[in-house]
Amino acid sequence: MKDRLRDKGSPLWVAGTMSGTSLDGVDVAMIQTDGHRILGFGESGYRAYSDAERRTLRAALGRWPGDDLDAALEVVTRAHCEALAPFGAADLVGFHGQTLAHEPHGRGTHQLGAGEALAAALGRPVVWDFRSADVALGGQGAPLAPFYHFACAKWIDARAPIAFLNLGGVGNLTWVDPRCAAPEADGALLAFDTGPANAPLDDLVFERRGLRFDDGGALAAEGRVEDGALELFLEEGYFAKIPPKSLDRDDFSLMFDLVRELNDADAAATMTAMAAAAVMRGMEHCPSMPERLLVTGGGRHNPVMMNMLAAAIDCPVAPVESVGLDGDMLEAQAFGYLAVRVARGLPTSAPGTTGVAAPVSGGQISRPD
Repeated sequence: MKDRLRDKGSPLWVAGTMSGTSLDGVDVAMIQTDGHRILGFGESGYRAYSDAERRTLRAALGRWPGDDLDAALEVVTRAHCEALAPFGAADLVGFHGQTLAHEPHGRGTHQLGAGEALAAALGRPVVWDFRSADVALGGQGAPLAPFYHFACAKWIDARAPIAFLNLGGVGNLTWVDPRCAAPEADGALLAFDTGPANAPLDDLVFERRGLRFDDGGALAAEGRVEDGALELFLEEGYFAKIPPKSLDRDDFSLMFDLVRELNDADAAATMTAMAAAAVMRGMEHCPSMPERLLVTGGGRHNPVMMNMLAAAIDCPVAPVESVGLDGDMLEAQAFGYLAVRVARGLPTSAPGTTGVAAPVSGGQISRPD
């Protein structure tokens, strides 16, 4: 197996996992790749967190190694073992872990999870800790999906620059020039976090209505956007900052102050507009207007947010399903793809994606022996 992992011409079937800042559960997706090309897609799965597990993880947000995280670690390990159990055919596992805190120019970045424990439980080699090496070398450590977005652009045979937008807890944008030979090539990629996306909206509806998220944008659809709050939100200096740049889940806590006096529907509508406006501002940093904007992540299921994006952006906006990709599993697939690149010593980030000084291969490998 060790030889196959390192053999740069040998394709592998990999199970990639993702547990995002929305704290909904664990996505697992099988992908076949040689670390360069997408060669096939396999089965996928999802293991939801229970309400009790979600409370445990929410209580751990913002904490760092050395804090008391035993209960949260148990949740992450158990959930991933259960999610990965049906994927015994995988040659390799890409394990992202659960992001608890992200301060790339402060304390670093913290994804909770022990790859060695997962490898022992699964009997499979596990690639994990994808972000630390990039941060240690001066990068933001995020976003990391852009190298996979480059492979996706090649897979759909894009001939002109396109962009991928992930609307998860935080929004992140990848501008891709598929005419380049490799993702680490100069000018191939520009990537950065646009701003808050689903996380503050999820927190709002949980706090006010006890709901996990604004299902179908129903609450926002009933409300009216408070333009004054939106204008104050867009004065935040982050939007003018030149990318690459990244955010922690809770970096825009000011959003709650701006909507505190609004009723539930107006607050939801205004927060949804904030997420869309952050993307609009982000598009201003693209080297050129992309041919189209392909949207992945949970936000693409919110028609209010999608309509706001379409109205604000000067290119077609569509979910990634329009080109045959799976928007629910794209990030899990990304960490499967990146796992092969780590195993083969290929770069996983570059100056255009995280601001690191030179292309770097992050991650570490734990084997069951």
